[in-house]
Formats: sequence, structure tokens, C-alpha cells
Amino acid sequence: MAIRLAVFVQEQQVPLEDERDALDDTARHFLASGDGQPVGTARLLMQPDGTARIGRVAVLAACRGRGVGAALMRHIEDLTTAPIIVLDAQTRALPFYQGLGYEPSGEVFLEAGIPHRHMRKVRRSI
Repeated sequence: MAIRLAVFVQEQQVPLEDERDALDDTARHFLASGDGQPVGTARLLMQPDGTARIGRVAVLAACRGRGVGAALMRHIEDLTTAPIIVLDAQTRALPFYQGLGYEPSGEVFLEAGIPHRHMRKVRRSI
């Protein structure tokens, strides 16, 4: 939770009451570390239709650009068998997610005052 507070609440000025939600209680949480210290986090929720939803992806500012976020996303993707993975990305992060094979859908919307787009990745059958 400390990484999310640093990134979302302190850096991006998201109100604390908007950052934590009821989904945290049922989500599977992931932590990325570097040099033995936590540097990134994300959560995974399985939706009733079998779609996987990744959310709250955050990497500490000092550790961005080192592949932490991409490694975290690939790890989560490797652990789920869901044929479709969705997420809501801040618009400034669209190139990052597109580089991982996610495609934007729908219009831009605001979440906690920050522009976002829905994104999805349809995985090929193995």
C-alpha cells in the first residue's frame, strides 16, 4: 500500500478515499522488488465473466524506465488463464500498455480527476 500512496496520493494528488476501494479486499496483490526493496505493485481481479482485470499498477518514480512495470505486467499475465485481460489506463500511460499488446477502447473518461481509457488484450489460444 505504501507504493500506491506514494504514486497515486502523493505524486498524482489522488484523494486517499478514492485510492483505496472495496476491491482491494478481494483482489490478488502483487509486489515487485529491486535490490530487496518494494518498487512496484499491481492488483488482479477476476470478473464474473472470466475476464481478468488488472488495476492499481504503480512503480516508484525513481524506478521507472527500468522495466519494472513491464515485468510486473508479464508476471500477472503469466499467472492468469483468462482469455481477455482489461484495465483502465491513465492516458499518459497508453504507450506503455500498447507496447504490451493492449488496445484502447471507448472514449477518454475521468477517474479521480485523471484522464483514462479502457484497454483490453485478447490472448491467443495456446
